[in-house]
Amino acid sequence: MGQGTPGGMGKQGGLPGDRKPGDGGKKDKKYEPPAAPSRVGRRQKRQKGSEAAARLPAVAPLSKCRLRLLKLERVKDYLLMEEEFVASQERLRPSEDKTEEDRSKVDDLRGTPMSVGSLEEIIDESHAIVSSSVGPEYYVGVMSFVDKDQLEPGCAILMHNKVLSVVGILQDEVDPMVSVMKVEKAPLESYADIGGLDAQIQEIKEAVELPLTHPELYEDIGIRPPKGVILYGEPGTGKTLLAKAVANSTSATFLRVVGSELIQKYLGDGPKLVRELFRVADDLSPSIVFIDEIDAVGTKRYDAHSGGEREIQRTMLELLNQLDGFDSRGDVKVILATNRIESLDPALLRPGRIDRKIEFPLPDVKTRRRIFQIHTSKMTLADDVNLEEFIMSKDEFSGADIKAICTEAGLLALRERRMKVTHVDFKKAKEKVMFKKKEGVPEGLYM
Repeated sequence: MGQGTPGGMGKQGGLPGDRKPGDGGKKDKKYEPPAAPSRVGRRQKRQKGSEAAARLPAVAPLSKCRLRLLKLERVKDYLLMEEEFVASQERLRPSEDKTEEDRSKVDDLRGTPMSVGSLEEIIDESHAIVSSSVGPEYYVGVMSFVDKDQLEPGCAILMHNKVLSVVGILQDEVDPMVSVMKVEKAPLESYADIGGLDAQIQEIKEAVELPLTHPELYEDIGIRPPKGVILYGEPGTGKTLLAKAVANSTSATFLRVVGSELIQKYLGDGPKLVRELFRVADDLSPSIVFIDEIDAVGTKRYDAHSGGEREIQRTMLELLNQLDGFDSRGDVKVILATNRIESLDPALLRPGRIDRKIEFPLPDVKTRRRIFQIHTSKMTLADDVNLEEFIMSKDEFSGADIKAICTEAGLLALRERRMKVTHVDFKKAKEKVMFKKKEGVPEGLYM
C-alpha cells in the first residue's frame, strides 16, 4: 500500500523537480501576478452597430438641468395661453363681424350729413311730425334704435338727409352762444369804484338785488317786485359800469348779451336765441339778464321793406313776450341799457315789462370831484396839480371823459420820462380830449 501511494503520486504529477515527458528540455517561466482590472463593477457587454448609436447617455439630476426644465415648462404655459387666446378670438370673430356689419348699416341709414329739426308731435311708437328751420312740417318715421323715452315735443332731433326720418336726439339743447353769454368770472368793479350816482345805485339795488335776496319784504308789503329796469343817459355816464358792479356784488347767475348779438342771419334764429337765453336764465335762477345797447333790436315798429328789418321786429316781439308773457319770470331780473331811449318802442318801456327807468345824467360838481379822486388815487401827482380847476370847469364832462383826461395826462408824463404828472399835463390832456369830443376827427389828419 505504501509502495502504491508514491507510485500513484509519481504517476499523476510527480515531484516538482521532475520534468514532464515531452517538454523538450524547456525551462519553467517565472511566476507573475495577474494585472489589475481596468474597471470596477460588472462588465457590460459591448454593443455594436445601430444599437450603440441610438442609445441615450445617462444624465445625472443636476441643478442646472432643473432650472432649464422649469424654463421650458414656463414657455409651454405661455404657448398654451396663446393657443387658448387664438382659439377664443376665432370663436368670437363671427359675432364681431356681425356687429360691425350692423353698425355700418346704421351709419348708412343715418346718412351723412344729417339735418337738425324739432319734434312737433308724437303720433305713435314709430311715427312723428317734425319740422326744420327751413321748410314745412313732415310726417316721418322714427327708427327703432332711437330712445323713445327721451322724445318729447319741442326737443332737438337729428333727421335723415333724404327721407327725414328721426335717427337721433341732440342731448345738449343749449345754444353755444347762450353758453358764452354766461359771466363765469365776476368783474372787478364794485360800487366803490362808481363816483356819485348814489340815487341810481339805490334804485337798482331796490329793483334787482333786494327782490333776489329778501323777497319776503315785498310779500309783507303786498306788492310784486319789478321785473326789469332800463338804464339810459348820455354815453360815458356809467351805465355799463353799474351793471358790472351789480354782477360783482350779487351771487346770482349773470348773463350778459349785446343787442346786436340777437340779430341772426337765418329766419327764426333771432327769436329762438331769445327763447334760449331766457330758458337758460330760468334754469339757473336766481339770475340777472343784462342786455346792453337794446336799441339795436328794440326800435319802434314801422312798415318794414326788407326781410332783415322784419326779422329784427320779430326778434323784438319775442323779447316782449319773454318779458311779460304767460310764463312767469320768477327769479329772473332784466337790466336794459341804452343811450337812445327815445328810439325804443313804447311797448318795451311800458310798466309790467320795464318797471323802473333810471336816468344817468352828466356828472355835477360833487360827482366830478369823486370821479377825479377815484382815477387819481393811484397816480403820482406833482405838487402843482390843482384838480379843482377841472372840477369847476364849465365844459360838459362825462365819467368816461374824466377817465380819458387822467389817462392822457399819465401818457404825456410817460412820454417825457417823468415819474410825476404835472398840472400842465392835465391841461394838455383836457384840451386834447375835448377837441376830439367836439370836433371829431382832427383837422388835416388825412391831408
